[in-house]
Amino acid sequence: MKDGVRIAVVGTGAIAQLTHIPVLAKMRGASLVALCDNDGAKARALADRFGVPDVYTDFEELLDSDELDAVVIATPNHLHEPHVLSALRKKLHVLCERPLALSARGIDRCLAAAQKVDRILAVGHNHRFRSDVQALDQFLRNGELGQVTSIRAGALFVKKASDGWRTRRAEAGGGVFLEHGFPLLDLATWLADEPAPVRVVASMRRARGAGAVEEAMQLFLECAGGLVVNIDVSSSYVGDEDRWWFEVHATRGSARLSPLRVIKELNGRAVDVSPTGAAARESAFLQSYRAELAHFLAVIRGEAPYEPPTDQQQLQRVVEAVYKAADDGKEIRF
Repeated sequence: MKDGVRIAVVGTGAIAQLTHIPVLAKMRGASLVALCDNDGAKARALADRFGVPDVYTDFEELLDSDELDAVVIATPNHLHEPHVLSALRKKLHVLCERPLALSARGIDRCLAAAQKVDRILAVGHNHRFRSDVQALDQFLRNGELGQVTSIRAGALFVKKASDGWRTRRAEAGGGVFLEHGFPLLDLATWLADEPAPVRVVASMRRARGAGAVEEAMQLFLECAGGLVVNIDVSSSYVGDEDRWWFEVHATRGSARLSPLRVIKELNGRAVDVSPTGAAARESAFLQSYRAELAHFLAVIRGEAPYEPPTDQQQLQRVVEAVYKAADDGKEIRF
């Protein structure tokens, strides 16, 4: 790897075009050697734009190349598990966009495959790598805000026409909750140190049409230790702009993101202890992916410790319980 980790991006949709490809094309320690997509013309245009030498339209043909160390999987959700398993069989390191699989058993298969061939398997939860999240994580890990009692988060997107695989349940696995609520749920449980789920209640509104995905979801999750998580997401919000929020409430303080603000109780008074510093030169969105990809490469090179994504097993159990609770209109206990 003297010229960098040789890596390919599989799937050249919006997220790959906005983050993976432009970041990897310029990242020190990475050598972006190929793009793979069934739309060869699109992949070739991107390869020419970012100076990527090879383009493939067949995933298995890409895997037969001897010029790879790792792949980034950014294909439609239903292809994540088979693509991850195929890449691991070729003994490649894998970074897979969320979700790793569409079932708990699928996640088990991916984890077992990575362990069998002794390769790195990472899941793209980019919110964890945001600089404001990293700062908040330090406050919580150091116990400065006391015990976390509740987390309230949401993402409301102005209603607009949409099509493609994300609107079809068989390919996407879910709608706005899986796309935007799932990363909020991951962030909440990760910051709270993965508490065991106790019960969940959820309400869902699906779009019209057979096989359609949900366009709104509200959930209430209670975890061990008394933590409560509330998440509200919608892709049919009637408003003048999109909204996104993430708030942490604790026994001795509170915090919120975008921008980061931390309030701590000191001598009986609420004091703003928010970190100060120079304004970021790029958006939290792009910065988080840059940090995520840099960390993935550092783990491959042995410069950062590897933690297998076993937390995705519990997270997937919660996701499945959320959909069941919403479908059945009943509380689900774990």
